[in-house]
Amino acid sequence: MTTDLTEITVVGDDDTGLVARVTSLLFERGANIEDMDQAVRDGVFRMNLAVDTAEMVCTEETLRNDLRELGEDLGLDVQVRFPADRETQRIAVLGTSESHCLEALFEAWANDELGADIGVVIGNHDDLEPLAQQYDVPFHDIGDENGQQNEERLLEVLAEYDADLIVLARYMRILGPNVVFRYEDRIINVHPSLLPAFPGAEAYRQALEEGVRVAGVTAHYVTTDLDQGPIITQRAFDVPDDADLAEIKRRGQPLEADALLEAVRLHLNGDVSVHRGRTSVRGGETTYQLGLSDEMDELTPDRPVDGIADAVDGATTPDGKSEDEAERETEPEPPANYSSH
Repeated sequence: MTTDLTEITVVGDDDTGLVARVTSLLFERGANIEDMDQAVRDGVFRMNLAVDTAEMVCTEETLRNDLRELGEDLGLDVQVRFPADRETQRIAVLGTSESHCLEALFEAWANDELGADIGVVIGNHDDLEPLAQQYDVPFHDIGDENGQQNEERLLEVLAEYDADLIVLARYMRILGPNVVFRYEDRIINVHPSLLPAFPGAEAYRQALEEGVRVAGVTAHYVTTDLDQGPIITQRAFDVPDDADLAEIKRRGQPLEADALLEAVRLHLNGDVSVHRGRTSVRGGETTYQLGLSDEMDELTPDRPVDGIADAVDGATTPDGKSEDEAERETEPEPPANYSSH
């Protein structure tokens, strides 16, 4: 959404009349709705609004309270984020046991290369707690003894730390609509394949079993459709003929961290946007690596390509004549008494 607009997210059980009640309240207070999107998944209703509140006839606090009271009346959770609320951004990182992506985020943060604060680390196991403690960041374990996540507890922690962006640093659980709808286009995941190839679990193993020669990783926004969210960055690597699963992981994990970190920077800088399920990157002073590096791009052959034969057939000389016409003009004329009989 545009950074100078107020973002309003409405989530709750689906029912009739929800859209009308919310939009009527905004209209009555002089707020202009610039964009609106709604969806229902598994009985959960979601509506996102981009609202111009510059000329509304009440204060920001009044609008926030009025929307909260309406939400309580309708059984909805209403979140309001005014432009000033997004000036300082906070990240919540979710992880399970693999540490490489979290470590990359922490290092960038410690070196002032992230552009936001890491406010909390959340896990469905406690494996990453020592790493969080090393950087003096709170850690919350929301998993049971089998690692099953408690989504209600997850939402409580995210609200407690006022998370602007959720980063899934190899988090091995699927987030349900109740979470995704509240943070749409604000959850970034890294998946160990070149999506849309090999979605789901054990992506490296899938690639190995299919005998791919090139594998890769993808950082993408999370949607309610598993591993189908808008792609932000990708990285690729060669798979040797004798590679086993351990070797593929060894090659892929550093690129997982790299692709995820670049995607997070793009988001935090406001340089990536989502439209109709695809991302686009805003041109500016910052240069990003979205796919292959410039060095690899230079090694990619640029010819031959289809259409060369047509171009040759229709080629012209500098004076605009076709090569066939020029050739006929240069042929010597036969003598005057020449006969073809």
